[in-house]
Amino acid sequence: MANLRAGLIGLGMMGRHHARVLASLDGVDLVAVADAGGDPHRVAGGRPIHATVEELIAEKLDYCMVAVPTALHEEIGVALAEAGVHTMIEKPLAQDTPSAERLAKAFSDAGLVGAVGHIERYNPALQQARARLEAGELGDVYQVATRRQGPFPSRIADVGVVKDLGTHDIDLTAWVTQQRFVSVSARTAYKSGREHEDLVAVVGQLSGGTVTNHLVNWLSPLKERVTVITGEKGAFVADTLTADLTYYANGLEQHTWSEIANFRGVSEGDVIRYAIAKPEPLRVEHENFRDAVLGQQADIVTMEQGLTTVRVAEACIESAQSGSTVEVPARGHDAGLVVR
Repeated sequence: MANLRAGLIGLGMMGRHHARVLASLDGVDLVAVADAGGDPHRVAGGRPIHATVEELIAEKLDYCMVAVPTALHEEIGVALAEAGVHTMIEKPLAQDTPSAERLAKAFSDAGLVGAVGHIERYNPALQQARARLEAGELGDVYQVATRRQGPFPSRIADVGVVKDLGTHDIDLTAWVTQQRFVSVSARTAYKSGREHEDLVAVVGQLSGGTVTNHLVNWLSPLKERVTVITGEKGAFVADTLTADLTYYANGLEQHTWSEIANFRGVSEGDVIRYAIAKPEPLRVEHENFRDAVLGQQADIVTMEQGLTTVRVAEACIESAQSGSTVEVPARGHDAGLVVR
């Protein structure tokens, strides 16, 4: 069987990593790349470098990776859908809900595989957490709290921290718990002099009753990517920078000190850091998309799921602007969404 012919549009900071993975992916030939600004990181490797998506489409692609600025996602994505090219678009799916809806519809109507590059789903720590939650190792899930902070990335100019970084936490929280967001209450801050927010704090409620908390900013010299999942049997702490998953079990020992025993809470138990395989998340993401294009069983973030994430992100922004809690209604396929 011939290798799939893949293209890549967008050769910036993320594009260079996509190029590296696509160039070495089994069953795939990266045949050409495109970027209106050329190839600043020199990742083309002798392949044709085009300026437009139309020139890239002319290479007779089976599928394409889109890593351009968010504001260009709809225009480029629709062009690929109309050309019959299966496509994965970097997160977020689009800059707003109407654009995301049009993209999801374009690929659905064309019968094409459309996916969104929410890479955190493929982090080994979160993959392990998801599997262990499904196996019941934590029991009922009470709370998911995430912290995602670090220095300001000057390359991001068209969206704020909610749609750029916060969408990671929205997607991974819904996926790891298998629950959708039903309401959010958020506060934002504008400290860097830009038109978009650079700090957000969100409290959310999920469909299964789980409470969520998300702290995201571009204002910290400390880089953090932590997810804490608390349940009836203990807590999982996933550090996606190191891909480590640690389990903090509830203690089983009875307290003999009466003042402590009167408090009917949990106590400290065993702590286990799991030894897990740590494949590169970006490679796993591309392997799954390749398999989906081939019609094989695969775990991708669909455009419908990406659309739902954009809706929740916009609800967070609306909440911050209005100072009120915003409901996130189930719409159509979202009502029964299972984000596996």
